[in-house]
Amino acid sequence: MEALMITNLYDLNETIAAELFEGLTYPWEALPKIGDFIKKLGATLPEDEYDKVGEDVWIAKDATVFPSAYIHGPAIIGKGAEVRQCAFIRGNAIVGEGAVVGNSTELKNVVLFNKVQVPHYNYVGDSILGYRAHMGAGSITSNVKSDKTLVEIATPEGRIKTGLKKVGAMLGDYVEVGCNTVLNPGSVVGRQSNIYPTSMIRGFIPEKCIFKKNGEIVRKKED
Repeated sequence: MEALMITNLYDLNETIAAELFEGLTYPWEALPKIGDFIKKLGATLPEDEYDKVGEDVWIAKDATVFPSAYIHGPAIIGKGAEVRQCAFIRGNAIVGEGAVVGNSTELKNVVLFNKVQVPHYNYVGDSILGYRAHMGAGSITSNVKSDKTLVEIATPEGRIKTGLKKVGAMLGDYVEVGCNTVLNPGSVVGRQSNIYPTSMIRGFIPEKCIFKKNGEIVRKKED
C-alpha cells in the first residue's frame, strides 16, 4: 500500500539515519538493521561534535543528558537533544537532533527523527517516529502481540506480513498522539494526523486525519 511507504511517511532530510532506509519500501523493514547501522554510523561521527561514552554510545557535545538517565549502546544522541531524568534507553536507539526523551521514558530499538518529543512516561519500542512527532504523557507503543505471533499491518487493502515478532508504531511526520493512548503492534499513522487522548489504535490511520475513537476518523479541514 503506497500510503505506508517510507517516502510517504517521512522526510529523510530530518534524520541522521537516512541511509538506514535506503533500498527499503516500508519503515518496519529497518527495525532489524538499527543496531548494526548505529555501530557503523557512530564510528564515522566527528570527534569535535560527538563524545563516545561507554560501548557504542555516541552523544553530541551540545546534547543535554541528565545524570540519572541510563543509556545502553548501541545508541546515538543527536545535536541539541535532551534526555531527561530517569530516562531508560535500552539500546539500538537513535535520538534525533533537538529531540526530547522525557522523565521515565523508555526507548528500545527505535529511530526518533529530529525534533521528536516523547517527554513524559512513554514507552517506545521497535518503532520509528517521524519529524516533530509528539507522544502525549503516558502514551505507549505495544510492540508484541499477546499470542506472540508475527505482526501483520492491517490496511484497507489487506494485511501486510512483516515477518517480525516485534513491531511497535510507525508515526509519520508531525503526528500528534494524545495522552494515555496505546498504539497496538503494527500501528501506522500518516503524516499530520492527530490521535485523541486515551485512544486504542490498531492498523493504519491515513494522513491529515483526526482519530476520535474506533469507527470515527475524520479528515482535517484544509486551510
